[in-house]
Amino acid sequence: MAVPGKKIGLYAVVVFVLYVIITNPARAADYVQIGFEGISNAAKAIGHFMTWIANGAQ
Repeated sequence: MAVPGKKIGLYAVVVFVLYVIITNPARAADYVQIGFEGISNAAKAIGHFMTWIANGAQ
């Protein structure tokens, strides 16, 4: 029985993330902070866009 490629890819990503966390926790924390900043910036941009639309797109 063959293992699907998605499952292998997911396991590889999980192993890589655990490796980074274990070998260099400070860098892993930086990556998490960068990710959350990106999500925050995207949410702010969507909020500004929706406000612009609600104000009549002027």
